[in-house]
Amino acid sequence: MLIGEVARRSGVTARMLRHYESIGLVRPTGRTGAGYREYSADDIRRIFHIESLRSLGLSLHDVGRALDDPGFAPEQLVGDLVRRTRERIAAQTALLTRLRRIGAARPAGWEDVLQTVALLRALESRSTGARQRAALSTAREGSVPVAALAEAVLGESDPHVAGALRWALARAGGEAIAPLARGLGAPEPEVRVRAVRSLAEIPDDRATALLRDTLADPDTAVREYAALALGERGAADAADPLIAMIVEARSDADAADALSALARDPALAERIATGLVVRLARGAAVPSARRRLTQALADIPGDTATRALTELAEDEDRVVALTAAYVLTVRAAR
Repeated sequence: MLIGEVARRSGVTARMLRHYESIGLVRPTGRTGAGYREYSADDIRRIFHIESLRSLGLSLHDVGRALDDPGFAPEQLVGDLVRRTRERIAAQTALLTRLRRIGAARPAGWEDVLQTVALLRALESRSTGARQRAALSTAREGSVPVAALAEAVLGESDPHVAGALRWALARAGGEAIAPLARGLGAPEPEVRVRAVRSLAEIPDDRATALLRDTLADPDTAVREYAALALGERGAADAADPLIAMIVEARSDADAADALSALARDPALAERIATGLVVRLARGAAVPSARRRLTQALADIPGDTATRALTELAEDEDRVVALTAAYVLTVRAAR
């Protein structure tokens, strides 16, 4: 078969076939009387083998070794090909992600594109200072890649950088909710905590709904951050988790402040006071828990809290009794 026909049937150009011949990869078995290259069936089969191996990413040098060197084992080469392919995929995926983020920022012109690229690079910096400055710089940027900020805060372990990123996301408002919500499904509890803390700073009903769902999270820290945020928003769902935090001495001062904020609603104030009283009875054998619960009653208005404090003023635990008596004095002065 002549070179032109081989090229048509194999899909390999005549120029490439000549190159294969020049490097000794495949040589036509014969020549016609007119001197044209003539390929045998074995030659054509070898060409197809060459193209098959090239499709795996092998260099022409490695293709030749694979076909001609019996001692050339495929294991190591295939392993190297897998590694290089993964690296290329990772690089292409990173490029695709960056392009999507630039597109999501809706740049008005190339100046916006350049600013976004600079911001993305800074967010990926190893320097905590550079990352923090990048987050704070969004205040003066015309277009902000919110998805990139959300991904950055979900992976940020430095508290100062994380705080700056949460501030930037809060400025973005509702646009940040969807990318942050994806963090709530992360397998790592610390990522879910970061998502909750970021959502807590966005005053939006959708963020509140997500925080409510998070009260059922299997991780204690995630649930507690959600409860604190919901308490500040006046969500009644947070009352019982906040009381539990006081009993267990987990951010109990913050939990008491959140309960106080909830108790501005008279109906919730009675419910909270009842919950505290119930836990006081349950925690009779744990003096420290009873003291914390007594202190928490101090900022809960209403008759239920007042009656409970009156009884506690006669408590056998002197600290509990003194605390209750003092609180009653302050409430009477009000």
